[in-house]
Amino acid sequence: MRNDINHLTPRQIVGELDKYIIGQNDAKRNVAIALRNRIRRLNVKTDIQKDIVPNNILMIGSTGVGKTEIARRLAKIANAPFTKVEASKFTEVGYVGRDVESMVRDLVEQAVHLVRENKNEQVKEKAAEAVDEAILDILIPPVKSPGFLRTSPGQTNPDFNPESASEDELNERTRDRFREKLKNGELEDRKIEINVKQSPPVGIGMIGNGMMDDAAMSGIQDMISGMMPKKTKKRKLTIAEARKVLMEEEASKLIDFDEVKEEAIWLAENNGIIFIDEIDKIASKSGKGSGGPDVSREGVQRDLLPIVEGSAVNTKYGIINTDHVLFIAAGAFHVSKPSDLIPELQGRFPIRVELSSLTEDDFYRILKEPKNALTKQYQALFGAEQVHLEYNDESIREIAKLAFKINEEVENIGARRLHTVMSHLLNDFLFDVPDTIEANSKIMITKEMVDERLSSLVKNRDLSQYIL
Repeated sequence: MRNDINHLTPRQIVGELDKYIIGQNDAKRNVAIALRNRIRRLNVKTDIQKDIVPNNILMIGSTGVGKTEIARRLAKIANAPFTKVEASKFTEVGYVGRDVESMVRDLVEQAVHLVRENKNEQVKEKAAEAVDEAILDILIPPVKSPGFLRTSPGQTNPDFNPESASEDELNERTRDRFREKLKNGELEDRKIEINVKQSPPVGIGMIGNGMMDDAAMSGIQDMISGMMPKKTKKRKLTIAEARKVLMEEEASKLIDFDEVKEEAIWLAENNGIIFIDEIDKIASKSGKGSGGPDVSREGVQRDLLPIVEGSAVNTKYGIINTDHVLFIAAGAFHVSKPSDLIPELQGRFPIRVELSSLTEDDFYRILKEPKNALTKQYQALFGAEQVHLEYNDESIREIAKLAFKINEEVENIGARRLHTVMSHLLNDFLFDVPDTIEANSKIMITKEMVDERLSSLVKNRDLSQYIL
């Protein structure tokens, strides 16, 4: 797992980001270099390796230009644990129970999830065999009699004679036949009764009266859960459903959880990415906290500082050091400026990238090129009902033009405006499928149809407040 991203060059990383994000080449280049630098650091053999810290990035740009998407896609490319937090959350009045360190704990949870998934994949075959045997034991319980040596699964006795065979041998022969049926998927709809483990609910939310952090609370919950007897509940499921439930149990038996924790901590420390959104909301407009809300904002900045600088954070899986976690912060900075952040925090985000506002041509490309383009998403939704949706090039141009015009005249919310426009354009069709528009129908979106259905969005200014 630690070598999965070694082959990625900055150019290849940008190429992968290009599949989902249009434009913003400067931002893509900088995050690609930051990701490649992590690989380079891990390949440094001298003691200086631990002194090479990541260059955290501050993205500046209005809403809907792709800031979050760049960070999220980067994490997916690197198969790295990723967590997104909103800096403004920490300024809420009466915000109790979580602190700025919670973002690091969330990152470790993501890392544990990633490592566990990887381990599950490694033990998948062994677990599947164990599940088949467990289901077989329910269907045809084995006969256990002293002195009888059971044959291995799949082995048959060539001298077997049904008339002279013992009950044990007949049982084993029946089990072999059913084992074969299970492998061939012939019994998937058959219902069986299985015992499912239940975790006892532990209600200790009020312990400590707010004096405990999340890690201590989780530790106490795990300890009490471990002390309480495990309850099981009988459930009647089809073999296909039972296999999913039993697969999880069998896989967990084959995985060393201490190894998972150790690997997850390493992964979070060396590959983790924390995306801090809305960082402009905690910038003091004056640059100095003179009183009122500015004091709160500056306080949040000072709380964030040690995490971004590098500190040891206690989590329920162990202590994680944030020295080499990559922090990407983003904000629109319409009211405040990056220089309004406290100097110490500014210094921790040395790479500043300004994302450009989206043009009409960008909108056109966003609708056509990305793998997850909105036009393709709607085609998939209609396709699920066996209805074929098509657009001609002029209609896509017109959608892009109208979305850009609405952003200019109402409020610029970037590419998110395309969701509003596409929804307005296609909602009537979605409502009529499958009642009026039946399966195997074809819908063709033309420029004239776009003009007719969306002209009211542009003309009727009074309705602008209802538009996202």
